[in-house]
This record gives sequence, C-alpha cells and structure tokens, in this order.
Amino acid sequence: MSIDDIRQAKKKTIGTNQTLKVLKQSGERVLCVYIARDAESRVTDPVIHLASRQGIEIEWVDTMKQLGKACGIEVGAATASIVAD
Repeated sequence: MSIDDIRQAKKKTIGTNQTLKVLKQSGERVLCVYIARDAESRVTDPVIHLASRQGIEIEWVDTMKQLGKACGIEVGAATASIVAD
C-alpha cells in the first residue's frame, strides 16, 4: 500500500487513539497502518507493537504533516489506518 491509498480509502482512522481503538476491536479488519517517522516513539510504539503482533502491514510516512494532509486534515497525524468495509 502507499500513501495514496489512504487518500482514497472509504473507511479509515486518523490519530493514535482511533487507530489503537480499531486495532483492539476484533470485529474490525485493519488493512494497513500508517506511521509518521517524525512522531514521538512513545505515541507510535503501541500502534506499531499491536499491528506487528496482528500481522498488519505498516507503511512509513516521512512527516506527520504529510500523513495529516493525506488523510484530508489540516494538522499533522502520528498514525492512521485503512479499515476494511
């Protein structure tokens, strides 16, 4: 997957809290998690750990600003994910 995929995704999460929430819900199927390289590791590590444990693809994005823009928001985002419909 690429950053363009999250732009076009119908169902996605934006932000660490929402991404963690969907990763923890057994009913939701996360297709890919996006992590900003410049985000603080204390924020991103729980998402990385959970996604890795579940075998979910992790896509790295250079900056929080770039990830936020790809998600269609005006501020940066540390993490985001694409969720299956």
